[in-house]
Amino acid sequence: MSGRVLCTRAENVATVTLSNPGKLNAIDFAMWQSLAEIVAELSGDDQLRCVIVRGDGDQAFAAGGDIEEFLSRRDTVDRAMAYHAQAGAALQALADCRQPTIALLQGACIGGGLEIAAQCDLRICAQSSRFGAPINRLGFSMYPAEMASLLRLAGPACLLEILLEGRILGATEALAKGLVTRVVADADVVDEAYTSARRICAGAPLVARWHKQWLRRLQQGGPLSDEELRASFAFLDSDDYREGLAAFMEKRKPQFTGR
Repeated sequence: MSGRVLCTRAENVATVTLSNPGKLNAIDFAMWQSLAEIVAELSGDDQLRCVIVRGDGDQAFAAGGDIEEFLSRRDTVDRAMAYHAQAGAALQALADCRQPTIALLQGACIGGGLEIAAQCDLRICAQSSRFGAPINRLGFSMYPAEMASLLRLAGPACLLEILLEGRILGATEALAKGLVTRVVADADVVDEAYTSARRICAGAPLVARWHKQWLRRLQQGGPLSDEELRASFAFLDSDDYREGLAAFMEKRKPQFTGR
C-alpha cells in the first residue's frame, strides 16, 4: 500500500503530513507526486501565511525513500531518472513556496526526509531526533540535484562527513553543524513549531515573501542591479506598510491583509 501526504488547515497555517505507517514515513513515488502538487497549490493561496511539514506520529519525520520501490521504480537508468525528476519537483515546490515553511522534526530524518527538511525555511527538531543519509551501506549515491540543497545548508565538510561515514547525527550535533534551526525537548517540539508559525503569521505576509525572495537572490551571487535595488522598496506601495506604521504610531497590534 502506498503512503499518503495529508494536508490540513487551521486558520492561516497549513500542515502537510508525510504518512507511511509501518515504514517510518518512508517516501514512495506517489508521495513525491502528492507533495509536489499539495505544496504548489498551497503556494498559490494568498490567505495562507505559513506551512508546516511534519511526519505522521513522533517516531519519524521520514526515514528516507521507500526501499521496496528500488526494484520497480529505480531499477534502470531511465526509471531512476523519472523517479528523481518527480522527487526533484517536490523539493523544488518546497523551495519555491511563497509562504514561510517550517519542518517539524521528530524521530528519524534520514535520506529523502533530510532533503525535504533542507528545503524548508526553518527546521525545529526534538532532542531525540536523528539525522543522516547512510546510503553508502546500500551501495548507491545521492542524486546530485538533491545533494545541492544539503550542500547549501550545511557546506561541503558536513555533507561529506554524512555521506562518506554514513553516520547518524543526534540533534545537538545537527544544530552545531547547521542542519537544524532549533532543538527543543521532545514534549515541546510540536508547540514550538506552531508557536513559530504564529510569530510568522503576526508579521506582514508580503514582507515574509520578499525576505525569502531577496535571500534567494543574494545566494545567487553577483551585485544587485539598480533596478533590483529599486524593486526592494516595493513595500512603500503596500497597504501592509501603511498599516504597520499606523499601528506602531497608535500603539496597537497591526492587522495585515497581505496587500
